Amino acid sequence: MGSWQRLLLLGGVSLRGCGGACAALGGSRVLVCRRQLSGAENETLKQRRTQIMSRGLPKQKPIEGVKQVIVVASGKGGVGKSTTAVNLALALAANDSSKAIGLLDVDVYGPSIPKMMNLKGTPELSPSNLMRPLLNYGIACMSMGFLVEETAPVVWRGLMVMSAVEKLLRQVDWGQLDYLVVDMPPGTGDVQLSVSQNIPISGAVIVSTPQDIALMDAHKGAEMFRKVHVPVLGLVQNMSVFQCPKCKHKTHIFGADGAKRLARTLDLDVLGDIPLHLDIREASDTGQPIVFSQPESDEAKAYLRIAAEVVRRLPPPLQ
Repeated sequence: MGSWQRLLLLGGVSLRGCGGACAALGGSRVLVCRRQLSGAENETLKQRRTQIMSRGLPKQKPIEGVKQVIVVASGKGGVGKSTTAVNLALALAANDSSKAIGLLDVDVYGPSIPKMMNLKGTPELSPSNLMRPLLNYGIACMSMGFLVEETAPVVWRGLMVMSAVEKLLRQVDWGQLDYLVVDMPPGTGDVQLSVSQNIPISGAVIVSTPQDIALMDAHKGAEMFRKVHVPVLGLVQNMSVFQCPKCKHKTHIFGADGAKRLARTLDLDVLGDIPLHLDIREASDTGQPIVFSQPESDEAKAYLRIAAEVVRRLPPPLQ
């Protein structure tokens, strides 16, 4: 660190001592104190600074019983992130029936998982006072939507949101899971940082449409995960193309290959393309995701391929 300086601006007061020098500055006096730190003092100061900076960061602790966590994120809302998360979870189970899959919705303000997975009710408590996930289509699910009324807005400030996220991460009895898919809220704010810093994440999947506005925020989302040392597995280009059901003409409503260009910029891969299709929307709205309700459709097969690509890129499980 070399030397340190302390600047005191004192109106009309004469100070002496500290081995410093006084100089007039606009009717005030400036006292500059300088001294050289010894090697031992310098090292102590560095250690103290490291302690202070790390004090506020939580220590990562795995979720009990969960082998690998996959987060599905987007920089912008409305790009089909939750639809992708739901169908990814179902596709992971469909590709390998021996795997146990969970789905965690940490979008506190706008939970979508209860409706998309056709689930209602309040989680039961285990003997150890942990919430038990609700189960449908073979997927264990937990969401803030199970804890509040469906039409009730969550009007909370940041600290309450962080407390809710902490409970969803730590006070759920998942049993034994091979993969936990986490549906993140859009953006790069407190929830994303809290999840990334509290639990070890095996990889992140970034969802975006090919539209430039969405891609700008997807870029930020990918960079955020890199900053917190979460591996980005790749991008999913959602709503990539619309095919007219009558004449079969294809239209790129949101632009063509935008995610592929972003992937090249970020040195990532596109895990797959999902078309803009009426069946995907209707299946989600009725609580029968397309991977479950229409497993032989081209749209379901696109999710199955993406799930296979995700698994291929995952590191070995920690536990």
